[in-house]
Amino acid sequence: MVVRKTWNEFREDGLLWWINMILHTFGWAIVVNLDNNGEVIEAYPARVKFRGFSEQNNDEGYTAVSEYMNVNAAILADECRE
Repeated sequence: MVVRKTWNEFREDGLLWWINMILHTFGWAIVVNLDNNGEVIEAYPARVKFRGFSEQNNDEGYTAVSEYMNVNAAILADECRE
C-alpha cells in the first residue's frame, strides 16, 4: 500500500511545485534544501510571504506534471479501482 519515494523524484515529477502552488494560497510552502550535488538534505514546512512562481518555473512545473500524468495515468486509474 505504501511505496517510499525520494524527495528528488517528488521534485523531478513536478509534484513539489504543484503542492507548493496550492500551499502558497495559504502562505505556506514545503522548503527543500539541497547539498552541492543537488541531493535533498532537508525538507520542512514554512510560512512564506510570496505567492506563486515565475512564468518559467510554472512552464517547467506544468510540463513535469503533465509528463508524470502521461506516464502514470493508467496505473493511477487502476489503483483507484482496486
